[in-house]
Amino acid sequence: MKSLDVLGVRVEMPTSQPIVLLRERDGGRHVPIWIGAAEATAIAYAQEGVVPPRPLTHDLLVDVIHAVGRELVSVRIDSVLEGVFHASLVLDDDTEISSRSSDAIALALRSGATIVAQESVLDEVGIESSDEEDEVAKFKEFLDDVSPEDFDEPGEG
Repeated sequence: MKSLDVLGVRVEMPTSQPIVLLRERDGGRHVPIWIGAAEATAIAYAQEGVVPPRPLTHDLLVDVIHAVGRELVSVRIDSVLEGVFHASLVLDDDTEISSRSSDAIALALRSGATIVAQESVLDEVGIESSDEEDEVAKFKEFLDDVSPEDFDEPGEG
């Protein structure tokens, strides 16, 4: 297993499809995962520390996990099947729950859980970055100018 950090979310052009970008903690590979607008907003909110007046779905699920006496300890990205990422939520009693990777990432950011991936996933979809610092700097600059509302579906809000 390899630990991953969430660099952030962005909109891929020209498709306007949101992606979350993960980076291997002790390596140079990046993992882009195409996600939905709602999940992009949830991840951006968590990274920005936005606390809504009422819990959003991911906040609610974290609250439910705590209410039943459990903790989310890790999120594991298990595989990529036909271009779709599959993940698992791992609770403190070793219970594993199948999850979409975008939902798992949103939950991990809210609960402080670690995000890990199978080595085979990184081998399959990891993108080695030779010019990592420039790319990370560009991505961070982009994140400074983006807001969760940028991920609303056209015609919303």
